[in-house]
Amino acid sequence: MFGLTVRDHMMVAHSFRGEVFGPAQALHGATFLVDATFRGETLDGDGILVDIGRATEVLKEVVGELSYRNLDEVPAFAGTNTTTEVLARHVADRLAEQVAGGALGPAGHLTGLVVTLHESHVAWASYERAL
Repeated sequence: MFGLTVRDHMMVAHSFRGEVFGPAQALHGATFLVDATFRGETLDGDGILVDIGRATEVLKEVVGELSYRNLDEVPAFAGTNTTTEVLARHVADRLAEQVAGGALGPAGHLTGLVVTLHESHVAWASYERAL
């Protein structure tokens, strides 16, 4: 299995509902490093899994939709705690839509995607999905 990872970051504001979150129930900021790993068992005719430049641009576009936003005000997250896990799934699903729409060019050989959000140097969460 081949994998190709590109990285970006996003800065957001949000709050959580539930005692388990303690002081994070209040509005606070977070900066996430975002890794998107594209996976596939074969390479294309040029010997690549996915064009790194295109993948970088698409990831930047997807995280740009959330950057510098208060996620409590984003309709897509209404009634949802925007935990690291939830955000990883959201980014993965948006990237999958871009792949299906041809934003990375012909990508029929791609079989999966893993998005990892690094909340700090000691904690991160991932979401993996098929393409």
